[in-house]
Amino acid sequence: MAETLMRFEPYKAKKGEEYMNAKQLEHFRKMLDAWKAELSQDIDTTLHSMQDEQTVFADPNDRATQESDMALELRNRDRERKLIKKINETIGKIDAGDYGYCESCGVEIGLDRLQARPTATLCIDCKTLEEIRERQVAK
Repeated sequence: MAETLMRFEPYKAKKGEEYMNAKQLEHFRKMLDAWKAELSQDIDTTLHSMQDEQTVFADPNDRATQESDMALELRNRDRERKLIKKINETIGKIDAGDYGYCESCGVEIGLDRLQARPTATLCIDCKTLEEIRERQVAK
């Protein structure tokens, strides 16, 4: 993720520029599209390599190691698949004109936060409150 997002220069808003104007939306759409393409490519590469590297080991320890490695890869790819779904939802928000605004309170999420996490749906204040609540419930 970081590699793809780091390739994009942070969006520098000009003084008096309207929040989530067409240029900003285009910037974030390009970021999301590139991130999604990279994740999709990683998933395809993993699937092909897992098919190619499928070996039957006589030693049970080697088999267990291979199965453990594959399980870890599959968990990682499942996380990436879920992230692609979130990226698609975020692109849908751009299309609907809802991108960049907090789902909880409706305020601007902010360009810096979106630059760091383009799929963010909560402003920093609402996210902080959510995390505090989660910690309280976990105790």
